[in-house]
Amino acid sequence: MMYDKRLVVFDWDGTLMDSIGRIVSSMQNTAQHTGLPVPTEVSVRDIIGLSLEPAIEKLFGVLNATQMNSFLTQYRDEYVDLNTTPSPLFHDAKTVLSQLSSAGYRLAVATGKARRGLQRVWAESETEHYFDTSRCASETRGKPDPQMLYEIMNELKTHPEHTVMVGDSVHDMKMAVAAGVQAIGVSFGVHDAERLREAGATIVIDSLSELSNKLVRETL
Repeated sequence: MMYDKRLVVFDWDGTLMDSIGRIVSSMQNTAQHTGLPVPTEVSVRDIIGLSLEPAIEKLFGVLNATQMNSFLTQYRDEYVDLNTTPSPLFHDAKTVLSQLSSAGYRLAVATGKARRGLQRVWAESETEHYFDTSRCASETRGKPDPQMLYEIMNELKTHPEHTVMVGDSVHDMKMAVAAGVQAIGVSFGVHDAERLREAGATIVIDSLSELSNKLVRETL
């Protein structure tokens, strides 16, 4: 099932970085600050992976332009500067990225983050050099639309049958299926294994090391 997969595309939040708690609390604090109903943890977790504006509309309904701009400004301040909830890389993330890169895999990121947000966490985690390319929701159509994957594969001249998408949400799995790419779910993010399989995951792994062990062993 994993044979001859040469491109590995990762989601970021909840897949490589343990940032779910920070996203949830930032969204809840922003709602309280802007006078909107405070969403539950479950409802916020369910929108992680989507680009920010569609995620906000899914949580709060359609906001007018003033409300949306106010919410976006407050959320970015909250997430970047005000919120102290830790958001480290998962403990094996750097090791796995290094192993896959050394084994000859090309690596990419497809994320609901804006470009500025991805560049910030790349700098903080010192991981940008592992990736050949990336696509952010601010640059193209957001998940679960497959456009991110189409653009990544086209840029790296890689076919769907040689590509895997690794993510923690049903949005990642649906995007992979729509693009004709193998969908691999991780069980430690926002959605559980059952939901990931229902959305199209062919494999659900319990750690990033499990992915590395499979791919590197088959490469060697």
